[in-house]
Amino acid sequence: MLRLDEHALPADWPNGAHVARVHMPAELPPAVPINDRRIPGDRRAGTPRPPEGPLPAGPSAIALLDGAAFDMTPAFGTVSAWLNAEDPVGAIRRKGVPIALDLRAVLANTPHHARDPLKPYLLAPIDLQAVKACGVTYVRSMLERVIEERCHGDAARAAAARAEVREFIGDDLAAIRPGSTEALRLKDALVAKGWWSGYLEVGIGADAEIFTKCQPMAAVGTGARIGVHPASQWSNPEPEAVLAVNAQGAILGAMLGNDVNLRDVEGRSALLLGRAKDNNAACALGPLLRLFDAAFTLEDVRRATLRLTIEGRDGFRLEEEGAVGAISRDPTELVDQLIGPHHQYPDGVVLFLGTPFSPAKDRGGPGLGFTHREGDVVRIASPRLGTLVNEVARTDDCPPWSFGVGALMGNLARRGLPRL
Repeated sequence: MLRLDEHALPADWPNGAHVARVHMPAELPPAVPINDRRIPGDRRAGTPRPPEGPLPAGPSAIALLDGAAFDMTPAFGTVSAWLNAEDPVGAIRRKGVPIALDLRAVLANTPHHARDPLKPYLLAPIDLQAVKACGVTYVRSMLERVIEERCHGDAARAAAARAEVREFIGDDLAAIRPGSTEALRLKDALVAKGWWSGYLEVGIGADAEIFTKCQPMAAVGTGARIGVHPASQWSNPEPEAVLAVNAQGAILGAMLGNDVNLRDVEGRSALLLGRAKDNNAACALGPLLRLFDAAFTLEDVRRATLRLTIEGRDGFRLEEEGAVGAISRDPTELVDQLIGPHHQYPDGVVLFLGTPFSPAKDRGGPGLGFTHREGDVVRIASPRLGTLVNEVARTDDCPPWSFGVGALMGNLARRGLPRL
């Protein structure tokens, strides 16, 4: 059973700047002064008069700054526009509308099984941004991808393949800088022995693997179901730190993410990566996006530890930890390969940095390793980013994705937002 309380938030959340995206119930439009003589729809005269009567329900961009809540939707409409503005943290007090938000009640209403749609609840903390992800940026996950490839996605052969790979390669790849002369020498040696792999290419070669995880607006937030395709027999979560980057390439903050993966599908062929990664509800982000400020910087992300806990209805329990700092490429290098003169993201982009571990604890029999089962509760936690909690379900049992970019634009228009 999913439960969310204030412990799901970053331990020091009242002292930081955070982005929350909250589904707000129907509300009355703001009062318009009687002497306001603007003509509805006349942009030369200013903001159009809001519609009469209650406004429809919809997502709002909410800022949490020093323990207080501010609605950024009247000024910006979307999280994307807010983060693309100059000084997003400073904009909170300059342009945010102070609101009374019972955060404890919002958290309690966020789990999918207990959600009252007539009350506020948390969504994924981004909207129009592209959602991209890096693969094999850690030695452990890189070796697991090689294992998937060598056993052609058959989980029953994973233990033997894992022993074979480690005997030949070992774990000392952690000391090799991708793209370096030493890495290229190792590549030549592996090719000569017939052990080269596309995963090793992106793990120690000059170019990082960066792929599209899902479409804008498709990510789910904390408390939601996460989807595993029923055709898969070998799946797992991928706990990751996720960076938020604006259109100019500036890294603005970080959050937690779950890059749900179908290991057997990807193991059959790397060309099936899209089918293994981009499925209904297979991307989770949250609980909040923490913006960088004087008290929280990219260096804090580098020093962060991710803790994974999985609890199954069958009594299975798994706990693991991984250090973000064990990454083989610095986050700034990954962002430099993501965005620049050769590729732009006008609405901004978020980037999964890759997972420092892949669960391998046996479940269902010796040597079978780990795979998800329906009802698994997955918790990904880091003290300064909070806890992202989701429950595993079949992709066709998760709510279908129906609220996309067009729906968001229409919803904002009906609510008279933004009111610049």
